[in-house]
Amino acid sequence: MSIEGIEKLGVYDVVVVGAGLAGLMAAIHAAQRGVSVLVVSKSHPVRSHTAAAEGGIAAWIPGASDPRDSWLQHAYDTVKGGDFLVDQHAAEILAREAYPTIMLLERWGVLFTRDEEGRIARRPFGGHRYPRTRFVEDKTGMAIMHVVYEQALRLGIDMLDEVFALDVVVWQGRVYGVVAVDLREARPLYIQAKAVVLAAGGAGMIYKHTTNNYFNTGDGYAMALRAGAALKDMEFIQFHPTALYPTDILITEAARGEGGHLINAKGERFMARYAPQWMELAPRDVVARAIATEILEGRGFEGGYVLLDLTHLGEERIRERLPTVREAARRYAGVDPAKEPIPVRPAQHYMMGGVDVDIDGHSPDVTGLFAAGETACISVHGANRLGSNSLLEAAVFGKRAGLAAASYALGRGSGEPPAEAVREPVERLYSLLRRERSGVELGEARRELREVMWVKVGLFREEKGLAEAVSRLTDLYKRVLDGIVVPSRGRGWYDLALAYETLNMVTVGLVVARAALERRESRGAHYRLDYPKRDDENYLKHSLVRLRGDSLEVGWRKVEVRRWEPGERAY
Repeated sequence: MSIEGIEKLGVYDVVVVGAGLAGLMAAIHAAQRGVSVLVVSKSHPVRSHTAAAEGGIAAWIPGASDPRDSWLQHAYDTVKGGDFLVDQHAAEILAREAYPTIMLLERWGVLFTRDEEGRIARRPFGGHRYPRTRFVEDKTGMAIMHVVYEQALRLGIDMLDEVFALDVVVWQGRVYGVVAVDLREARPLYIQAKAVVLAAGGAGMIYKHTTNNYFNTGDGYAMALRAGAALKDMEFIQFHPTALYPTDILITEAARGEGGHLINAKGERFMARYAPQWMELAPRDVVARAIATEILEGRGFEGGYVLLDLTHLGEERIRERLPTVREAARRYAGVDPAKEPIPVRPAQHYMMGGVDVDIDGHSPDVTGLFAAGETACISVHGANRLGSNSLLEAAVFGKRAGLAAASYALGRGSGEPPAEAVREPVERLYSLLRRERSGVELGEARRELREVMWVKVGLFREEKGLAEAVSRLTDLYKRVLDGIVVPSRGRGWYDLALAYETLNMVTVGLVVARAALERRESRGAHYRLDYPKRDDENYLKHSLVRLRGDSLEVGWRKVEVRRWEPGERAY
């Protein structure tokens, strides 16, 4: 069957968009419920961005943790680290499910690094009161991804890689599948499904400086927005403190967890000014702003960076615990961390916001639409994510989304949407290219977006800059919709996909800027120079951005407070 040149590939109970840890966990647990599952990804699963997560995965483990620690302490650290914008029930689920999740991964074959007594080793991470980050050297994400991918293959889950999902097919508020493009064979595809799980990662490429890979273009956010779902807390962007200068390659927080020191151009261990008790192990938003402040006030090195000193750890420990850090520093900065400090600066790293979903990953706005991982906002990270909570979130809530999607699919009858609901995404793609000779050039659109986001919607924000960003991005969004000039390099549909990615990037950038403008306070990673204090009276609530016609509408929802009332966030 085809709909005016769109091939209907098949009918599934659940389609998962994205093949990182969250997507594969959703697919595995859905398949174990006996439903048919397809995973669609624009890259091969082991090339997903999960593989770039180096430092570890947080978990309290009985008998292998500090005796003062507990899953409840982990939950509180998460709530406090998120500057009390965290929905506390979600944090409790995350922390409580950490131990069984680690045990599951170990049974599947993840070879966690062990301590001298043979227990799963742990290292300190920023914002965690006690060391509870479990790891595989500094290759944790890669190690987990290979094992989870093997489990998906063992179950015989259908997978389509190098297939770019354009949009969720929605009719009368209900999901009917996904429209995608096979990038190798230049085929538009319609995959019918009862439920769709969006697990397409983040949107780091909307910023000039990012630790993310080139695939992270915000596709899942834009798909959900166009489908009718709300995006929640999108103003909260995590800037990782230590990206390698000048390439922005991630230097994992594990380097500071193992005892690394941050040094300015005056030779000072400057974190004493910003977090005197926690020093380099303060949460990421605190450390990133501290580094940026040192640079802005003239205490950084020429070019705009500070130094991460690991030399005192010794060559053996660096080789044993931080081999990837050493390789990256030697190859891309020409320094050996065992002998000299590493030049670092902040760069965009993670999106705390995402598709508004409940604790089972289900959108309250679109029936049958689920989300997990960085694409989702369960409100487990609030205004700032603690390091090593992202892999845990992807595993825990990826599983929950998969189980919930399977349960939904099992209780739903099949049905066909009208042809126009399937045609619309493909027609949108073609419309971007109809005026390609007179439209905005693709590279220029991306450069403008990334520059505006970095300068106006970066670590430090204020009303005038944010308003200018909204204005410029609104104009850019209209120009992109009018047409994109894609320089042909003979790559067929790959070039066309770049155009659709650019539309997604500009859409997401505009949402971030608009939400940041509306939140007139400072909280976690959202720092307003003109509103430097947290305002619980007016803003202890989540922002919700929806697409209404051609414009964005911003609403609010109260934060769920259960055990812990908002308090001082001191480190």
